[in-house]
Amino acid sequence: MASGKSAVGREVARLLGWRFVDFDVEIRRRTGRDIADIFDRGGEGEFRAIEARVARRLLRRDRAVLASGGGWAAQPGHMEGIAADTLSVWLRVTAETAVERARGQGVDRPLLDVPRPVERSRRLLARREPYYRLARLTLDSENVSVATLAGRIAHLARQGIESDSSQAPAHPP
Repeated sequence: MASGKSAVGREVARLLGWRFVDFDVEIRRRTGRDIADIFDRGGEGEFRAIEARVARRLLRRDRAVLASGGGWAAQPGHMEGIAADTLSVWLRVTAETAVERARGQGVDRPLLDVPRPVERSRRLLARREPYYRLARLTLDSENVSVATLAGRIAHLARQGIESDSSQAPAHPP
């Protein structure tokens, strides 16, 4: 959440000449509903079911950069189901940074609409991190520019990455 997935993803797509698709935008387009409305009326369960259906369609696309929601990757089987030739990236941020960025974006974040959002963010991150670690590439996005992150990802997407590099965090040049 608020790690820079959309901003970095847009830039990666531009650099590669590929299409960019944000899961949340696609969910709104397909359902005609805001994310907050889906959470309010159907809860997180309904949102995750819609998100999973949308993701299945999007993951079949070639030459596309996808920005999933942070919760999508943390659902059992989702990261494991990504094709072996797909570059999956975890843009890592602290819980504090995620909350600070989310507040600054002015975007409604139903999972952070609680009295202690940093504590909630820490719990979410702790629960999700084992799934995020399944990404082929991990980049720290705390104090790194969108351009630097996108350049690194685009370069690796063009070149391919060795399977042994997936275990060690990669740091942008």
